[in-house]
Amino acid sequence: MASLDSFFKAMIDYRAAEFVIQNDREPQFNIGGAVQNVSKQKFTSQEVMAYLSEVMPEQLREKLMMEPSVDFAYSLPGTGDFNGTVTMEGSGIRAAFTLAGAPKAEAAREAKPAPSRDQAGDKPDTAPAQSAGWGQGRFATQYREAEIDKLLKLLVEKKGSDLHLSSNEHPIFRIDGDIRKMTDQPVTKPAEAERLLLEIMPERHRKEFEDDFDTDLAYEIPGLARFRVNIFLDRKGMGGVFRVIPSKTITVEDLKLSQAIQNLCYLNKGLVLVTGPTGSGKSTTLCALVDMINRTRECHLITLEDPIEFVHDNKKSLINQREVGAHTMSFKNALRAALREDPDVVLVGEMRDLETISIAIETAETGHLVFGTLHTSTAASTVDRVIEQFPPDRQEQIRIMLSESLKGVISQTLCKKIGGGRVAALEVLLGIPAVSNLIREAKTFQLPSIIQTNRRMGMLLLNDALMDLVNKKLVEAKEAYIKSMDKLDMVNQLKRDGHSTAFLEEVK
Repeated sequence: MASLDSFFKAMIDYRAAEFVIQNDREPQFNIGGAVQNVSKQKFTSQEVMAYLSEVMPEQLREKLMMEPSVDFAYSLPGTGDFNGTVTMEGSGIRAAFTLAGAPKAEAAREAKPAPSRDQAGDKPDTAPAQSAGWGQGRFATQYREAEIDKLLKLLVEKKGSDLHLSSNEHPIFRIDGDIRKMTDQPVTKPAEAERLLLEIMPERHRKEFEDDFDTDLAYEIPGLARFRVNIFLDRKGMGGVFRVIPSKTITVEDLKLSQAIQNLCYLNKGLVLVTGPTGSGKSTTLCALVDMINRTRECHLITLEDPIEFVHDNKKSLINQREVGAHTMSFKNALRAALREDPDVVLVGEMRDLETISIAIETAETGHLVFGTLHTSTAASTVDRVIEQFPPDRQEQIRIMLSESLKGVISQTLCKKIGGGRVAALEVLLGIPAVSNLIREAKTFQLPSIIQTNRRMGMLLLNDALMDLVNKKLVEAKEAYIKSMDKLDMVNQLKRDGHSTAFLEEVK
């Protein structure tokens, strides 16, 4: 699917006479002689060319280098045939598209200003789909090997999860949860760190870094892996952290998720939260759940992420992936827009603020299945965290809404495996009537008891999950103790099952 296809479909839906994309201008529809901006963000001539390269024959792109204007045709099966005219204007590039057989509209830039929303009603909240070169800013450009790729390839080769690049320091890898300094690599000088990082930063992210002194983006080495990247400034200079996102889509079978968790994918409506500290594998679990829906259900699934991490190809489902900052301005804006995009399932990559949480709950109540993430450590604290986000005068109302919409909480933490690697311990809370009653009556402190007494339904406390890993000889007793939130209970369970607690002398 070409990145422009979403524009062409919206063009048909909204009966636009013309669609125009050009550098240093917002993409626009000409609807009834009025201009409607389709996005708030302008893009560079390189980004426009990256878009056109997906729909324009190669020989015509070469011809455009010698001639000021080129016409071509593009067919989108199931939607229609389109005529395109690409014009080189000085150092810029402009492309205008009309439906084949329709009269050409006047140039969008010459049309009168678009009417306001109040005058014209809702306009398409269309954003460009993610292109094949995922992660290179708003619109991907052709991949070119960067100098930092050598370190990233070494990171993947050593099965590390993160690269830390800091000024005046050796590159540092996180492998199996531990920080390891790569002393065989030279120290990165401040000027070198700046050069390495700026090389992979699209223009939009460079500007964001100049304004805020940090930025988030995604980067891909085709055929190897994708990386979630944060670039920041500290007292020594520029630095960056690269998190590995595997190229292979993770499945529920790979993660050995329980049947109770898999059943959450078949809900028609409700709210499912995946929680845990940063780096606990929330994105991986969500990837597996999205993949299962994609493989088993015929539905429309929208993901809202910052940035896009795992990329999903359409299988049984239609999946639209939107990135905050690139395809939408915020989670809350995208979540509101999603209600007009006929979704069955919505994934909110991060529920950061009160308004996003509020809209997510409302979306779940209006007949949609919503997946979201929070940075909480237990299922019970997740419920409290959601409610406490709201002012006191709204908490009672939210408590009632949450009691009806919450269908599951998966709270997870990563543990070091015996022999290398890491495995997740999952605490599972399901939205059965007893749980709903406790939430409604503000008795969330009793949730652990409900989880414990309903294990046969698939619920599981974190300590019980940790003990399962210890008993299966996947995790050391000491590691389970360190990751436990209720350490006294953990010690009692270890002793009950005959495991040594001699390590307690070391951790005191």
